[in-house]
Amino acid sequence: MITVTINGKKYEMAGPTGLIDYLRSRGLADRQIAVAVNGTVVRKEDFDGITLCDGDQLEIVRPVGGGS
Repeated sequence: MITVTINGKKYEMAGPTGLIDYLRSRGLADRQIAVAVNGTVVRKEDFDGITLCDGDQLEIVRPVGGGS
């Protein structure tokens, strides 16, 4: 088991997990999102080269439209 912090909350995973696999499992792989792993923004074309490991911190944000 590994523990990964995602958007400030700790989650347990069975083991090291590919970022793209995690995003697909959450239905986020094809959405417009920005992702940072351990404080470094990851380009979408690089998602498949990232593996989430014990202690990693992941931030996922989606753009929000609107205005005043």
